[in-house]
Amino acid sequence: MLVASVPLALQGTGGLAGLAAALEIDLALVLVRAMQVGGILLGAYLAFRVLRLLTSRIEQAVDDGDPEALTEREQRGRTLAQLLNSVGAVAITLGAGLTILNLFMEIAPLLAGVGVAGLAISFGAQSLVKDVISGFFILLENQFAVGDIVEINGVGGVVERLTLRVVMLRDLHGVLHVIPNGSIGIVANKTRGWSRAVLDFGVAYKEDVDGVIRVMRDEVAEFWRDDTWRPLLTDEPAVWGVESLADSAVNIRLVAATLPGKQWSVSRELRRRIKNRFDKEGIEIPFPQRTLHVGDPDALLRRLAGPSESAAER
Repeated sequence: MLVASVPLALQGTGGLAGLAAALEIDLALVLVRAMQVGGILLGAYLAFRVLRLLTSRIEQAVDDGDPEALTEREQRGRTLAQLLNSVGAVAITLGAGLTILNLFMEIAPLLAGVGVAGLAISFGAQSLVKDVISGFFILLENQFAVGDIVEINGVGGVVERLTLRVVMLRDLHGVLHVIPNGSIGIVANKTRGWSRAVLDFGVAYKEDVDGVIRVMRDEVAEFWRDDTWRPLLTDEPAVWGVESLADSAVNIRLVAATLPGKQWSVSRELRRRIKNRFDKEGIEIPFPQRTLHVGDPDALLRRLAGPSESAAER
């Protein structure tokens, strides 16, 4: 009946209007719904653009113009921008989807059913809830931010991304580690406030320790006067003295307080300078040595030479 009635309707009224009449479709309502859906999608797109503009403004507001140094204010700004992007995108998408769905059906009963289902699912998603709560407190307490170098659960690296659920760390080898916030126990933040380079230099037991300390302090003072490296230091480096008496060396400790994240470059430069100065002053940096004591050398020689002599006699 439907197949037969469509051609008749098309002959009687003609075109799309006839097809709509045959299928009992309200073209005006379809046009209105299409315009409403288009308006909602346009609004969602504009909301995305506003969100991106807002987050970019936040990053620009905290940017001090120095790409080499990442201040705590810049880190918090980038972290907040990433969080707003992720949460805002989910909220806009969900809001637009529910609004479009409400145009075609009553969503109040659906939302009630989703609420009951969500309550049931939440009991099985306790780890997800724990991740979100932990992520909220990480952001609230500013434990670490994007750009910090941290160590979490034995994994160290740069924080590339921080959300309410996970932390993404990029380690020295370029490997990206994704750690759920709920599993984070102790966080070691190596770039918060200030940092410290701690270096132990071993010298031979035969060296004059007081003389070695004077040489190191002289070299450290020269390092402190260097205009290239002084901006990276927050205080003058200090030679603390003998740290330990090892098996083959006397270890002397040197420390230098630096800007956050600069302790590694300062450490490398200090090692280079101290090594060159020790070579210049003739101060020996020993390597591990082992001495063997033989009770009876003659007996040992006879045992070593025994098989050869027996073979010669035969």
